[in-house]
Amino acid sequence: MLNAAGTGDADKIALLVEAGANVETRDARERTPLLIAATDDHVAAARVLVGAGADPDALDVRHDTPWLVTGVTGSIPMAQVLLTASPDLTIRNRFGGVSHIPASERGHADYVAFVVQSTDIAIDHVNDLGWTALLEAVILGRGTEPWQRIVDTLVKNGADVSIADRDGITALQHARRLGFTEIAGILDRASS
Repeated sequence: MLNAAGTGDADKIALLVEAGANVETRDARERTPLLIAATDDHVAAARVLVGAGADPDALDVRHDTPWLVTGVTGSIPMAQVLLTASPDLTIRNRFGGVSHIPASERGHADYVAFVVQSTDIAIDHVNDLGWTALLEAVILGRGTEPWQRIVDTLVKNGADVSIADRDGITALQHARRLGFTEIAGILDRASS
């Protein structure tokens, strides 16, 4: 089952499920087949696993779940499959974040838009570093078009631009310091 998930062999997974294989089997890192399929973006394999009742909230040793991994990969098709299994959007990764925070850091603009518009994820969730998705997009982003879109999406969907990091510095102040003119403009308009 684990190997089939890793190669994305949906047909083999279906046969294994039919033969009674455990969809919650784990590897040495406590990854389930669904987590492996999500990590490698094997959507068809994930669809079969979800259909067989695989748990979208199964945690591995790194405190990842299939749902949380979609924030790292930015895969909307995988997120759509996993949403049919009703994942717990409040489970936190090893940094205390929820899925749209790593997506914001990595520049997955379409994913961030999908998640904040299609789910009830806490848009202003603060991770263990004291950062929201908005702060991560600015502090760890590159200031270019994908991050500009993320900031715009977050702001248009109700992100609180006044939330500061642990040092009391807002996303707008970070954007100005980093020379991210476009992002600073978006945040400045949202602050007015």
